[in-house]
Parts: sequence; C-alpha cells; structure tokens
Amino acid sequence: MIESRRLAELAERLRDSRGFAAKRDIAGAMARLGLAGGAAVAVGDDCAAIPDGDGFLLFAIEGFINAFVAADPWFAGWCGVMVNLSDVAAMGGRPLAVVDALWADGDAKGEPILAGLRAASAAFGVPLVGGHTNLRCASSQLSVAVLGRAKKLLTSFDARPGDRLIAAIDLRGRYREPFSNWEAATTAPAERLRADLALLPEIAEAGLSRVAKDISQGGLIGTALMLAECSGVGAAIDLAAIPRPAEVPLERWLETFPSFGYLIAASPAEAAAIVARFEARGIAAAEIGAITAGSAITISERAQRETVWDHARTPFIGCTVRELS
Repeated sequence: MIESRRLAELAERLRDSRGFAAKRDIAGAMARLGLAGGAAVAVGDDCAAIPDGDGFLLFAIEGFINAFVAADPWFAGWCGVMVNLSDVAAMGGRPLAVVDALWADGDAKGEPILAGLRAASAAFGVPLVGGHTNLRCASSQLSVAVLGRAKKLLTSFDARPGDRLIAAIDLRGRYREPFSNWEAATTAPAERLRADLALLPEIAEAGLSRVAKDISQGGLIGTALMLAECSGVGAAIDLAAIPRPAEVPLERWLETFPSFGYLIAASPAEAAAIVARFEARGIAAAEIGAITAGSAITISERAQRETVWDHARTPFIGCTVRELS
C-alpha cells in the first residue's frame, strides 16, 4: 500500500507540475487559431514539416521563460540554438540555419545572450543568418527559430499499439541550477554534439522508426503524453527502466528538461538496433515501456500501476491524429 500511495502521489505531482501546465497552454492557442480541427500542415509536432521535392522543409520556433533568460543569459542564448536543433533532429532532419529575436535593456544585458547564441552556433556548426534586435526594452526576452530539412520524417503521429517506447538521454551532465535543465552539451566536443544529433535522421533514413519526440519542458512523462495524444494511443511506462543518473531522485528526473533526450517508438523487431546506435555513442538508451491501445498514459513501479493522464477524457495539447486525418 505504501508503494501504491507513492506512485499516486508521483502522478499527482506530475499533473500539477509547471511543465505540464505550460504544455497545456498549447490547447487553447490551437483552438483560438482554428488549428484543433485539422490543418494543411499537421500541428502538434516538434517542427512543422512542409513537403518539398523529395523531402520536407522543417520549421520551428522556441520562446524562453523570462526568468530563465534573466538568471542565466549566456546559457539561454546557447539553448536558443540547441533546443531548436533538437526539434529538427526529433523530426528526422538536419538543421540548415537559425534566426533569433532578442529584447534587452541595453547592450550590456544583451551581450551574454548573443555570446551564448554565437557559441552554440559554432559548436553545432549551424549558422545564425539574421533576426531581430531591440536593446531598448525593460526586460530580456529571447525567441529563436530554425529551418531544417528531412529526407524521411520522424513524427508524433505514427505511434501504433504494440510499438516499444525507447528513451535515449545523454547522462554525461549536471543540473544548471536552480532550474531543472540537465546540461550535457556546453563542454562536450563539437564533433560529438554534431554526430549525436545525426543519430536521429540516420535512424529515420535506415527505416528503423517513424516516430520520435524531443523530451522537453514537460519532462519525459509529459513528452510521452504529447506523443500519445497526437497518435491517438496510450503508453505504459516502467519507471525503473528509465535511464537516470544514479544521484538524481526519480521525482526530479521526471520533470527534467535534458539537453539531449528523445522518445522513440519502434516495432519490437527494430528496438534493439535503435538502442544499440545510441549506446555506441555513449548515450544511455533503453526500452521503457510500450505504446498501447486506448488513451491512458500510465506509470508503473514493481507491481503497482497508476494513470497519469487520459487524453480522451481531458485533452492535453488538444491535437490528435483523428483530428488531422
């Protein structure tokens, strides 16, 4: 009974988390923009994928929490590039270029943000090609957009019951306190950063999977929920199987935004090959559960199981494959 109560409390903590709340804001925006009932380009993925010749153009944008930009401006600039490149990789693509929009109260406040952007651009080998700058603003704010291209897509809309759910996370890092950002990139060799990101398009092009999503502000469980809702399926996650640093409590880890972290769904026949590709590059990867029929996202520990969310009862980001088909 103690284990059952702990699992219920953990599920409640996730539902009440700031990361879950931020992701739920998406549903209202989609409804107001008239996107919830279907769109020419499927909405609800890491990037918009626009058919282009024999592949797809990928287009995405990220905005950053003002408190984060103010507290750690250099790292905010770095993240402006990094998280956008992660979104492109999650779609099976390779980045072409990024642009930024910066607001700051004078050059001294804007300089570290720009320095972080420049450092990440150099490390990942992706050019900054323009943007918008306003240095006469009361507070620092940052948004960054990316353009990429994919030969074959990984999406949030193609998970099917029976698929295995894989988590791949670079554990070679540390928290960027006081936020729940697991930072494993700023001191890594540039060549490693670039080759690690290339794993996702390589998996897509090899035909090993059609489904992936970048683990983002909603944490691993929130990301699984978004993926499941987009595909119109459920997910069963074994907490003990999730790759995790030994020193980090599970409760914090499930709310963590890793600098390199992905969920991938694949057939049982391909799962081991996908895990092996990440492990060969020193990235922790494991099968953490399965895609299921229905609409419930559950977490389990030993013999106990708890439902975190049922997107059929309560939409999360308000985007499902049923609406877009």
